[in-house]
Amino acid sequence: MTATELLIAVGALLLAVLGGWPLTAGVLRLAARSSDAGTTEPPATRTTEPPADVSPDPDAGTTETAADADRTPHGTDGGDGPTGPRARSALRGGTWIGVLERAAIAGAILAGYPTAVAFVIAVKGLGRYPEIREHPEASERFVIGTLASMIWAAGVAGLGRALIGGWPG
Repeated sequence: MTATELLIAVGALLLAVLGGWPLTAGVLRLAARSSDAGTTEPPATRTTEPPADVSPDPDAGTTETAADADRTPHGTDGGDGPTGPRARSALRGGTWIGVLERAAIAGAILAGYPTAVAFVIAVKGLGRYPEIREHPEASERFVIGTLASMIWAAGVAGLGRALIGGWPG
């Protein structure tokens, strides 16, 4: 491997790993704005009126209960979708897992061993299965974040691999 090829490989690896975080965060924010993101009730049954057992919230100057968080429009301060507090708390460590995932995927592709991507997917899926089973509201965040992250890493690494000289054969 020449110095130029090494520089391309390192640059592609860094771009795949570091560039994936803002991209994935942006995709999750876009998904949260979707009209069907994270709703737990059909639109006809959702309400914005507080229930009778409302207690005052001294910080906001309004009233809100835990039940209101379920009715807060998605993408605002209490929704259940991919950026909601329940999905975020269920999938702790997602940022670091994403960094490692993108490094493994990009490294595998740049090394000419794209089959290793299947191992990354298997490890991540098996590792997150207990959390997703326990907190099904987090599955949307898991799937959207994983796909955005993987597509970015594979695309950048594939471009780097093409610039280096294609696949060994």
